[in-house]
Amino acid sequence: MGGEPGMTVEPRAFRDTLGRMPTGVTVITTTARDGEMHGVTIGSFSSLSLTPPLVLFCLDKDANCRQAFLDSTHFAVNVLAEDQSGLSSIFATKNSPRPWQELDYFIGETSGAPLMAGAVAQIECATEAIHDGGDHDILIGRAKTLATDDEGRPLIFFAGGYRRLEADGSS
Repeated sequence: MGGEPGMTVEPRAFRDTLGRMPTGVTVITTTARDGEMHGVTIGSFSSLSLTPPLVLFCLDKDANCRQAFLDSTHFAVNVLAEDQSGLSSIFATKNSPRPWQELDYFIGETSGAPLMAGAVAQIECATEAIHDGGDHDILIGRAKTLATDDEGRPLIFFAGGYRRLEADGSS
């Protein structure tokens, strides 16, 4: 492995290095106080604590939906299925309008946020805390309701592209 301790880390090289770890793909949604719905594709989503049930995600400070998430008391995590790469792409495009009228979703009873039909998991959260994280905000949410599709297969992102989870045949 290359590199020497103490060398300056270039942002692109750092991003490429982090991209070597496969991640699930999520669309995180919220509804602003004015009723406008917002969503963003997030790869930096993680569980934080089991007791209490906390999750976190990191939101780019340049995201057009940033203020809506900062002002909101709730959000929803939609873990995308392997056939939802198109949905991921829609919400990954910075500062573009979201075609909500063309999407299959319903409003979560707990969060008031859009829940994407076909997702393999959904977590409705109450915003617990927001912390500074360099060029991102770290949003922590307390899970309030959960839904899973036990038959669904998640969409995976690895090395700059979407992947499918393949069974290894050992189960």
